Amino acid sequence: MTASNGTPALHATTLPITGIDGHAHVFVHGLALASGRRYAPAYEATLEDYRAMLASLGLSHGVLVQPSFLGTDNSFLLSCLDAHPEQLRGIVVVDPARDIAQIEAWHARGVVGVRANLIGTALPDFGDTVWAPFLERMADLDWHFEVQIEAARLSAIAPAVLASGVHMVVDHFGRFDPALGTGDPGFATLLSLGPTRQVWVKVSGAYRVSPERDDPAAALAAAVSAWPALVREFGVDRLVWGTDWPHTQFEDVQNARLTRDQLESFVDQPDQLRTVLVDTPASLFQFR
Repeated sequence: MTASNGTPALHATTLPITGIDGHAHVFVHGLALASGRRYAPAYEATLEDYRAMLASLGLSHGVLVQPSFLGTDNSFLLSCLDAHPEQLRGIVVVDPARDIAQIEAWHARGVVGVRANLIGTALPDFGDTVWAPFLERMADLDWHFEVQIEAARLSAIAPAVLASGVHMVVDHFGRFDPALGTGDPGFATLLSLGPTRQVWVKVSGAYRVSPERDDPAAALAAAVSAWPALVREFGVDRLVWGTDWPHTQFEDVQNARLTRDQLESFVDQPDQLRTVLVDTPASLFQFR
């Protein structure tokens, strides 16, 4: 099977798609941890537990995102994709100079994008001679570039990423400042990217933009406040959802069932819910 641009395309899943979890992490004890990591969990989030969680929510497919604390060693994530190639897709973390030679092999194994977690870090120049060829090859494969970044700094990276022709996915409601809510000027920057049609937003991890860490109602309120503006500027077909399982650093106050139930609280139209859970992620993550 070949994509319209002549590059190899992933085999479409034969599993009926009942719902796609667009953002989750798996890890076990004994994996090499990245130097300079800000955090590493003391527990395991196994592939078996993840798949059981999906089934418990009536979700058929999932997208595994390389955890930042594992750095650019994507070997465990890739092994998970190999184990369940029709059910799972992957988002890797890369060294662009070293890993450009791996792109085709990773694509064949179910990788569909690259993530950069830029929270609290110095910002790379995504237009430089290291990143430019990597992004160009990503565009050829219809991969996307997923960023987790403070909303206030989004304007510093978006132009170079979008100029490359790569689709960009912005994590967790755009990570607007919880103290400012949707009044954060960075959220306005995010909304201004909607008309480009090159940008998708993950309406996931609302607790990461909530002013009250331990209050699920406050997290839901943050989602409810952001949803109408995101729909208006991006369209429902540019919005995807994820459990954010296992809710790193919020494990004590969050669970997948709660996040799934909350989704239906702010996406209360059946056609929109199907778009967010099935149609948009099936296309973005190359399940079909």
